[in-house]
Amino acid sequence: MARFVRWYGSGPLHLLALIASFALTGYAMVRLFAVRPLEVAIWFVGAAILHDLILLPLYSLADLTAHSVLRHRPARVPQVPWINYLRVPTFLSGVLLLVWFPLIFDLAIPYPGASRLPEGVYLGRWLAITGVLFAASAVAFALRLRRMRRAGRGDERRPARGHGATP
Repeated sequence: MARFVRWYGSGPLHLLALIASFALTGYAMVRLFAVRPLEVAIWFVGAAILHDLILLPLYSLADLTAHSVLRHRPARVPQVPWINYLRVPTFLSGVLLLVWFPLIFDLAIPYPGASRLPEGVYLGRWLAITGVLFAASAVAFALRLRRMRRAGRGDERRPARGHGATP
């Protein structure tokens, strides 16, 4: 097993999950291209252009801004890698917004038989889900910070002795 992990980089369950996800994606692409090949190709090209030319610079700028604003903290506070506690709920909320934006912003008429929900509930529910995601992330961050303080550890990113640290 150790030889496989050294060769592959992770366990066999990870490899199995990866193969299954590629198989499911391949199946879905074959089915989509069989029905509407031109529309699917336009969607993929449009999604790549939208992501690479618009969204990537925007969320990179937001990430750099968060780093620069929240970087200055007192040295006595333990340094927890906090940025992922902002990135994960932001990413999940953004994906929900990207998928459901026509309904969230009332740009489309929902199928009343499919959801049985009135038209105006989507924005409030998306905001509630976003709030819950950020609250759960804040609780996870607080628990991690508390655990670090109890363990008496200071800065996790401080180099070990012999690697540039002062004795």
